[in-house]
Amino acid sequence: MHIASLMLLGSGELGRELTIAAKRLGCRVIACDRYANAPAMQMADAFEVFPMLDRAALRAAVEKHRPDAIVPEIEAIDTATLADLESEGWRVIPSAKAVQLTMNRDGIRDFAARELGLATSQYRFAESREEAVAAAEAVGLPCVIKPVMSSSGKGQSTATTFAEVEQAWDYAVEKMRGDRPRIIVEEFIRFDSEITLLTVSTRDGVLYCAPIGHRQELGDYRESWQPAHVPKASLVSAQEQSKRVVEALGGHGIFGVEFFIRGEEAIFSELSPRPHDTGMVTLISQYPNEFELHVRAILGLPIPAIEVTGPSASAVILASKESDEFGYEGIGEALALGDTGKPVDLRIFAKPKTLKNRRMGVALARGSTVEEAVERAKAAAAKVAIRYTD
Repeated sequence: MHIASLMLLGSGELGRELTIAAKRLGCRVIACDRYANAPAMQMADAFEVFPMLDRAALRAAVEKHRPDAIVPEIEAIDTATLADLESEGWRVIPSAKAVQLTMNRDGIRDFAARELGLATSQYRFAESREEAVAAAEAVGLPCVIKPVMSSSGKGQSTATTFAEVEQAWDYAVEKMRGDRPRIIVEEFIRFDSEITLLTVSTRDGVLYCAPIGHRQELGDYRESWQPAHVPKASLVSAQEQSKRVVEALGGHGIFGVEFFIRGEEAIFSELSPRPHDTGMVTLISQYPNEFELHVRAILGLPIPAIEVTGPSASAVILASKESDEFGYEGIGEALALGDTGKPVDLRIFAKPKTLKNRRMGVALARGSTVEEAVERAKAAAAKVAIRYTD
């Protein structure tokens, strides 16, 4: 293997950990994002600052650095340019098709349900407040409303009345990415749990990590844990569905495939063709972690086994307001919660600016059970305080 160069499109906390994993294997990394000093840029060999939806700037960056692989880390990218670049011989991870179909929730949902026949919730799309109400009438109340393009659950809400559907439309449009006022209205699934099944497509076949459970609030994850307790039949179903969809999308890399678990059913929810935020737990729960798995799959390196090291959890550290003048306290107190066989660790993302409810770090912990690990991770996260100086 020659020393590969990877261009990241999006350079947040996931890109930061991906950069670390790639650098450990000798790769050169070019980090791109819409703002300077993004987390991955601080670790990379080179960086470019431009909006990922800027077609000309995206092409110019690729032609300037000539990477061996273009590695998207976010959804909001000019995917038509990626498709053009791939047709010209550039390698897009995992594939331009996968990135195009998952940029918007309408693309991947229609692909999974209509082309692959996967089990999904009932859903409709809407491009106006009136269409949103009609969609809610079709799928029934309560219903879940999301922008077709957003990140980390932004713009997601649950409506129990038609008046709330109208409010949810406004909220979804306010928080969406891109310039496309379009939402998905989904049947509210009464599920036992939600899981992320990290699925790795490699040159030697498809591999699965142990299922990751997670709790969401305001559409974004707050805690995740591994291994999640899932009935065997539903786990087998989730693995079979994941394999079908990742093979259909093509390419090599890690996919975060989300499912609702209801009894022995696994109901497909969403898919990200990249490391997943709930998979931050793998930084303490398994070897190789999700970022190392992604890099190995990209480079065509062997993955002999994926080992779960013990019941583990992650808990997010959130900002309370917008500021670019801040610091952290309580890191020592958080790390002091670690014990023999039950370590506690932190990842501070080094984002240059806080926003209300923006993820600024995660606490990681192991325990004798996943329940204990979650409580330990939450306790560690609570020790870390963001102090504002402005």
